Amino acid sequence: MTRALSGHQEQRIHFSLGKRWTALLPFMMAVGCAASTSASPPAAVYVPAEGDLPFSPVVRAGPMLYLSGQIGTTSMAPPTLATGGIEAEARQAMENIKGVLAKSGATMDDIVKCTVMMAYMREWPAMNAVYASYFPKHKPARSSFGTAGLALGAKVEIECSAYRP
Repeated sequence: MTRALSGHQEQRIHFSLGKRWTALLPFMMAVGCAASTSASPPAAVYVPAEGDLPFSPVVRAGPMLYLSGQIGTTSMAPPTLATGGIEAEARQAMENIKGVLAKSGATMDDIVKCTVMMAYMREWPAMNAVYASYFPKHKPARSSFGTAGLALGAKVEIECSAYRP
């Protein structure tokens, strides 16, 4: 069931979605999509970083959690990478992700997308084996690419997004 919007509601939706999305509004209404008439989205919640890092470890925007990339650090004072090669670093990065999620009331099962950055793509099979072991129930969408370098000389950095209503 669709309904006509008043001029004021259309203006508010236009404000929320921006000019390029306004063209989608008639289609959305025709297929029965719910349109929010709220003028502003929910405020993002920025979790402060430990120490003086210039970024948040996680930001919540509505039901989404956006995690900063994690490398295999076992300590941040001073920053120390896990020893033992790509497997150890990948495992520690995944454990760090697990910890950030737990502090936000989420789990690995809530992850919907990951991006993996690797210093050496030839180490893909070893990293992939560790990564896959953290997702026994589902496989999130994933992008991966090689880099020219990562913080602290890390071999892998993993960034994730999670859905937690």
